[in-house]
Amino acid sequence: MKMKKNVIIILIDGGRVDYAETSKIFKTLENLSIFFPQTITYAPYTNAACHALISGSYGNRNGTYSYWHSSKFKNQYFKTLMGYLKELNYFTCFNGHSDLILPQKNFDEYTIHDENKVELISLHTKLLEKIATKKNSFLYLHYSKIHTGIKNDVLIPYNNFSKDYFENIEKNKERYSKLFDEAGNYLQNMLDKIKSLQLDKNSIILILSDHGISVGEKFGERAYGTFCYDYTIKTFAYLLIPDMNAQKISQQIRHIDFFPTILDLLGITLDKSFSEIDGMSLLPLINHQHMQENIAYSETANPLKDMMPPKSPNTKSVRTSNWKLILNEYNDSKELYNISKDPSEQTNLIGKNLDIESNLWNEFLKIQEKSVIKKN
Repeated sequence: MKMKKNVIIILIDGGRVDYAETSKIFKTLENLSIFFPQTITYAPYTNAACHALISGSYGNRNGTYSYWHSSKFKNQYFKTLMGYLKELNYFTCFNGHSDLILPQKNFDEYTIHDENKVELISLHTKLLEKIATKKNSFLYLHYSKIHTGIKNDVLIPYNNFSKDYFENIEKNKERYSKLFDEAGNYLQNMLDKIKSLQLDKNSIILILSDHGISVGEKFGERAYGTFCYDYTIKTFAYLLIPDMNAQKISQQIRHIDFFPTILDLLGITLDKSFSEIDGMSLLPLINHQHMQENIAYSETANPLKDMMPPKSPNTKSVRTSNWKLILNEYNDSKELYNISKDPSEQTNLIGKNLDIESNLWNEFLKIQEKSVIKKN
C-alpha cells in the first residue's frame, strides 16, 4: 500500500472543453495538472455519467443507464471508489444538487444543496476546511450553476425543436459563456482554498466535466442528453498529483479510466470478488509509456417529441480519436464521421465502403454483448 492521500473530485456540471481551452483560469489550471482535453463521457447527462466515473464501468453493465436508473446501480457487483476508500477508513463526503448524482452508500456525509439558492463558493470552502481536519478524506463537490442556468433559461422556455433557440446561436453562446465564466470564478476560489489549506500537497485532485452543453449546433438538441455528438460527449479533465509535473495528454481517454487510475495511484488492488470493470488505469500514459487507445462508448435516450426521455438508451456511439460511429435505434439509422477532419460532425460518411465503418461496428457489437440492459 502506498502512502494514503486525500481524493478530491470537483465536477463542473455542463462544462464544455472548447470553453475551458480558451478560459484564462482553466488555462492556468492546465499548467498545474495533467490535462486530458479528449475525455469521453459514457453519458451526456449527469447521473449515468457520474455512476460510470466512480465505478469504472459503463452504465449498460452497472445498471445506471438512464435518468430513471440511479437507484438501479448494481452495488453488489460493482464496487465504487467510495467503497474502496471506506475500507481504508477514509472520511467520505458528498455535496451536490440531487441525490441521483451518486449512490449514498459508503458516504459518511451526504448533503444536497438547493441549486437555485445556494452560494457554492462558501459552502464548498467549508467542506474543504472540514476535510483538512481529517486524517484521510474523499470529497466530491458538484458545481451545479451551469446546469441551473441552462435549466432556467433554456430547458424550461424552449423545447428541442424551438426555432427561436436554434436561430439565435450568438445569443446562446453569450448565455453559456457567462455561465462558464462564473464556473471559472468558482474554480479559482476552490484552487486558492486548496492551496491555503495545503491540500494540494497531500491530495489527488480530479477536476472534470460530466458532459457538455449544446449552444444550438444540431437542431433537435437544445442542451444535452439527446444526441452523441462531441459538443456533449467530449469533455475535459485535469488531474493534479503531488510531485508530478504538468503535461497535456491529447490521446482519447474515458471517464471510466479515472477510477482505476486513482486506485493505482493509491496502491489499491482491484477487488476480484466484484465484476470486471471497463476502465483502464492511465498511469502508463501519465508516465510517458505507450498505451493503446481504447474505444470510447457513449449512449443516451433521445426523447424525440416526448416531454421526458425513454427509460432505455436509443442513441449510441463508439469513438476513437479520429472516427465516430453513431447508431440511432429510434429510426435504425447510422452516422459515421471523420472527427479529425470534420470535428463539427457535418459530413455523414456511412455507407461509403470505408473499412473503419465495419471495424467500429464490430467494436460496437462487442460492447452490446456485455450489456445487461433489458428493453422497457
